[in-house]
Amino acid sequence: MSVHGDFFWNEIMTRDVEATKKFYADSLGWTYSSMDMGPGGTYWIINNGETSIGGIVDMVGEAFEGMSEHWMSYVCVDDIDARIEKARAAGAVINSGPFDVPEVGRMAILQQPGGAVIAWMTPASQSG
Repeated sequence: MSVHGDFFWNEIMTRDVEATKKFYADSLGWTYSSMDMGPGGTYWIINNGETSIGGIVDMVGEAFEGMSEHWMSYVCVDDIDARIEKARAAGAVINSGPFDVPEVGRMAILQQPGGAVIAWMTPASQSG
């Protein structure tokens, strides 16, 4: 079970999935398993040994125009809706959400007052 406030997932957003996979396989020994996302293409789960630690997103489509390749970190929160209101009150800009990802959890993407972007999520296993 993830703990409130812990980092628990990371995704790399890339324009060259195969080169990214090769780089991390060669340098860190990561392996990958595919997840069919239907019209969204393939999502690649990053595995470090037997542990799934993150994912690879192919930056295809209008939503990624003008965006640089980057890592997105996810922090576990106990109640995404309540925490997003606290973040907004503390000066965050909410870029997206909160929204539900079936069988994954409820999440939001926000920009802290200094400009850095991060995702917060209440995992489905912790939702009421």
